[in-house]
Amino acid sequence: MILLRRLLGDVLRRQRQRQGRTLREVSSSARVSLGYLSEVERGQKEASSELLAAICDALDVRMSELMREVSDELALAELAQSAAATPSEPVPTPVRPMLGSVSVTGVPPERVTIKAPSEAVDVVAA
Repeated sequence: MILLRRLLGDVLRRQRQRQGRTLREVSSSARVSLGYLSEVERGQKEASSELLAAICDALDVRMSELMREVSDELALAELAQSAAATPSEPVPTPVRPMLGSVSVTGVPPERVTIKAPSEAVDVVAA
């Protein structure tokens, strides 16, 4: 089962780490307890929209960008899950690749296009 809170937490953690910031710095800036932010990043707690807005502000990231990245992650996870449900060989859940270089192994040899508002990404079986 795909859990949205885990995908969201993964994206938040990557955003923070890309900036080279610590949990303490972001939690302080967002006015969220360090423990709670840690639980959100690990997918153990559901973040409210108010909390997400505060974290996005602290990270200087638009919420729409965050949600777009989560949406991309969800699309890839669903693709992998549906491919794994077929009687062919199982497909591991993909780790979030950067848009433009998506590689998923074990997917049937059809071409799948994942469209985002600003660009389209082709996912092709190797």
